[in-house]
Amino acid sequence: MQFPLNIPIGKSEIPIHFLCETLAYAVGYRYYTYLRRNQPDSIGDSHRIIIFIGAALGAFFGSHFLGVLEQPQKLCCVNWIYFMANTTIIGGLLGGLVGVEFTKKKIGVTVSSGDLMVYPIIVSMLIGRTGCFLAGLTDGTYGKPSSLPWAINLGDGVPRHPTSLYEMLFWLLLWFALTRLEKTYVLANGARFKLLMVSYLIFRLFIEFIKPAWFFSFGLSVLQLACLAGLAYYYKVFLYPSKNFKVYA
Repeated sequence: MQFPLNIPIGKSEIPIHFLCETLAYAVGYRYYTYLRRNQPDSIGDSHRIIIFIGAALGAFFGSHFLGVLEQPQKLCCVNWIYFMANTTIIGGLLGGLVGVEFTKKKIGVTVSSGDLMVYPIIVSMLIGRTGCFLAGLTDGTYGKPSSLPWAINLGDGVPRHPTSLYEMLFWLLLWFALTRLEKTYVLANGARFKLLMVSYLIFRLFIEFIKPAWFFSFGLSVLQLACLAGLAYYYKVFLYPSKNFKVYA
């Protein structure tokens, strides 16, 4: 396979990453609307729309802000073009979380709004990471050089960790684990989203070690520090798991 794999149209071509990203948003949103139509939702339509806007704004600024901070040595060159060109999923999730919690507090919503988004997020991530993988080195999500049997040449002749494929495997395993868990237990309100966030933050905390990121002298990257901050926010998940999730058969 030749990387990047783009879609030719006449004398031009559509970047596969752009196509998959667009498809991820569209399919994820359609899946979300399908789930909302077919299961009870304690949050009304008007509040859902407001929360959705808060999540979108938080995710936008969070993804770009953390994307810029990902390379601290380039902060002197920051402009609007650089700001818009740099994004990260971790920043999007954490920024969206901040936007949702702030919005819910303002409008007086106390129940979780994230559970309904979990499976659409997983589907969107699978489609998006497919685009990241097929984009090769142009996407910037590739791994370090590796001699492992499954290392892949992404276009520069160097076998590398296929970190996008690792993440796709993570999302598939999480999807399977959540569906199995919910066949046996009824999770407390908000537990499904917390499980997604905690699992992904732990995954990204460790997967960043095999990416060619910029690391501080103490051995961690900006994204890893963001993961630790997110895990600290969910500290009750670790201290009081049974109380926090209140699972019962």
